[in-house]
This record gives sequence, structure tokens and C-alpha cells, in this order.
Amino acid sequence: MMFNSTTNLKVPHKQTLSRSEWWNNGVLPLWITAQNQGLKAASFYYPGGGANYSGQAVNRALLEKFDHVDDNETEWRENIDKVMSWFSDEDFHLVTLYYGEPDNVGHAKGPDHPDRKKIIQQIDRTIGYLREAISRRHLNDKLNVIITSDHGMTTVKKRPLVDEIILNKYLNLLKLASFEILDYGGFGILTPRPGKEQEVYDALSNAPNLTVYKKSELPESFRLAKSERLPPIVIVADLGFNLNSRFIVYVNRGDHGYHNGEMDMKTIFRAFGPDFKKNFVSEPFDSVHVYPLMCKLLQIEPAPHNGSLSVTEELLHGTGGSTARLPGALLLSVLLVVFTAP
Repeated sequence: MMFNSTTNLKVPHKQTLSRSEWWNNGVLPLWITAQNQGLKAASFYYPGGGANYSGQAVNRALLEKFDHVDDNETEWRENIDKVMSWFSDEDFHLVTLYYGEPDNVGHAKGPDHPDRKKIIQQIDRTIGYLREAISRRHLNDKLNVIITSDHGMTTVKKRPLVDEIILNKYLNLLKLASFEILDYGGFGILTPRPGKEQEVYDALSNAPNLTVYKKSELPESFRLAKSERLPPIVIVADLGFNLNSRFIVYVNRGDHGYHNGEMDMKTIFRAFGPDFKKNFVSEPFDSVHVYPLMCKLLQIEPAPHNGSLSVTEELLHGTGGSTARLPGALLLSVLLVVFTAP
């Protein structure tokens, strides 16, 4: 969601995909960093790919329509074929490919629902199709693939099993808050009215099944305290609880956005290609370290970042980024990223 705490504007994700004022925050994404060093990059439905960054656009960007259906397996395969042609016929070096599942089914029906298991089976078949497509295009020795996501999923706890959180029981939101994003799961933000920050903090500190933070006191692991966009008060519900504001309207059966230390919030990381070791199982690592790994694979200088290549370089053969003839990578985000290897 895109929001403006001054105007109270709130825009759903799929309506923000080409709105550069949201994405262009002074930090260059990997596409632009790669292009500035002579590589060709593309975004296929990937969040942020359709924006303009300090006057620069991604070489090629396809955007999802607002009513795009995310679970069409035939289309998934067609998208892979198109991306493979970009690598083999047009010499692209970096492509990010996004799939909206299993997120949608997880939200609507919960992470343990049989339909979510079916969509995961569909994803598994699609990854098999991807590997076949790479072989058909003779890209096995040229293409590195990373498959990852940005969050996990947990079951939302609802009445009568639990006493659901209603924040207005503990403070008068209309009186004390000038801006809020609540009712969207387990993560919420508030801008108190002038002079009311401590009162808001104290009131929420008495509410059960949640933790309230002042922005300046956020845990380092959140990596949010320095964000200019974050309001002064952050609320994180206990795992599975929803932050209802005034009454219960939330319909999702599964959600994310809880504390990133919770196991249900962990995501996946899978990678294969000429520069990756086979059958190697890594120790867990934070997603922030994926960026320098991708730069290494593309043989480019990274922009300033908070990750460390030392965390992920053991995934690679030798020095990495040198076994294949052409630089290239695919990031599959189910999130998918694909790179051609140098």
C-alpha cells in the first residue's frame, strides 16, 4: 500500500506499480545499478519495475493490471518462455519475475488450507517447467536463478478461539491520532496528534497481545527506525492476532507482517545455476544479504547497502560470477530472479 500521512491518501499495491513518487526515494534498485554499468535489465510484474528512478527507467518493464488473475498456470509457463527468450534472443542480463501466489490463497483461506497446498504444487511444477525451459534454450551454463520471497504466512486467530484486539478500547483513535494504518493484519502505524505521542504510547502499552514501539526504539532487526516515511508509533501484534481499530472487519484467514523473528514469518531461498554449489544447504540468513550476492553474480559494483557478501559467498563456487560466458540472472519472486552469468 502507498500512503501519505499528511493527506490520508491510501493506494492499493497494484495501483502503485507505475507511481514513481512512491518508489523513487533516493535509493537505486538493482535494475538501475546494473544498467548504469552496461547491463540490460527487465522486470516482469515485479513490484517497483514500472517506476522511474531519478530520471531512469528499467530497460523493459511489464506491469500487472489491477484485476490480473494471479493463479493461471498456463500463463505462468508462457511468462517463463517469454523471459527465456529475452535471455537467449535479446541478451538481457537480469530479469526479475514475480508471481502473486501462494500469497493470495494464503490470505484468503489460510496457510494450512488444501487449496494453498495445491497452489504450492503448481509452483513446484512451474519451477520444473522453468528448468526444462532453461535446458531447451541451452542456458544451463549461462543462467543463475534465485527463488525467494519477502515474507511467510501464519493463521489469523479469530473469535471465538481468542478475544480479538480492538484498539479503540484502549485509546480514542479519533481524538488522539491524526493518521493510522490499521485493520490490515498484525502490523500497524499511527501518527499521534501534536503533543499526544506519550499518551498514545502509554495507552497501547496496556493493550494485550501486542507490542507498541516508538519509532526511535524499534529493534535493530526491523531496519525501519531511520525511515523518513515511518510514523512515530509502530504496533506489532502477537503472532496471528489482527490489529482491529474500532470494530472487527478483517476477513483474511492468513497473514504476515508480524515480528520477523517468528518462524512463521521466515521465507525461502533457493538458487541454482553455474555459479552455485549443488546440493548445498546454507545456514539461515537475512534477506538483506541477497543484494550483494546478486551484484557478485552480475559482476557489478553494488550501491550502498546494509548486507554483506561474506554471509552468502559460501553458496558460490570459488569466486563466483565467473563460470559462465554471459552475465545473467533471474530472480523468481514468489518472488523469481534470473541472471545470466558472466
